[in-house]
Amino acid sequence: MRPVTFSWLAVLLGVACAAIGWLGLAGWLAAVVLIGCVAVHVAGNALGTRLRDETDSELSRIVRRTGPLPMPPAAPPVPLQRRGSLGGLVPVSAAIGGVIGGASGAAALACLVGSSPAGALLGGASSAVIGSLLGFLAASFVEIVRTSVREAIAAEVGAAADTRG
Repeated sequence: MRPVTFSWLAVLLGVACAAIGWLGLAGWLAAVVLIGCVAVHVAGNALGTRLRDETDSELSRIVRRTGPLPMPPAAPPVPLQRRGSLGGLVPVSAAIGGVIGGASGAAALACLVGSSPAGALLGGASSAVIGSLLGFLAASFVEIVRTSVREAIAAEVGAAADTRG
């Protein structure tokens, strides 16, 4: 080990010991977690590098032996793989969920708990965020199910028409 690296490790160890002395048991636990994270990071990096190098060498041996592999034709995308807008229902539902969540959260904090107006306002804002999230999730779920059912019915109708005609 080079002297500069050893010096930096000694400084780091001294700072860690000072922090452990200042923080007590929490400092020891933090040091153990930090050392564990660094060890897992280094081990993962070494393992990933080794796997990458082995994979590349095996692939180059296969390509030299058999020649380049032919690319299969790309499959056409199925309807559920397409990306598109969820529609106008989602933002409206998120807004409605936010209003209902904020009003009910602020009212519950003010009436049931007896919190201050500032606490009720902050709790109402937090409840509005959660209500918006729940409104968004519910509307997204309904829209995706509706689209999936519509496309499944259209595929069934198309398949039935193909077998008859």
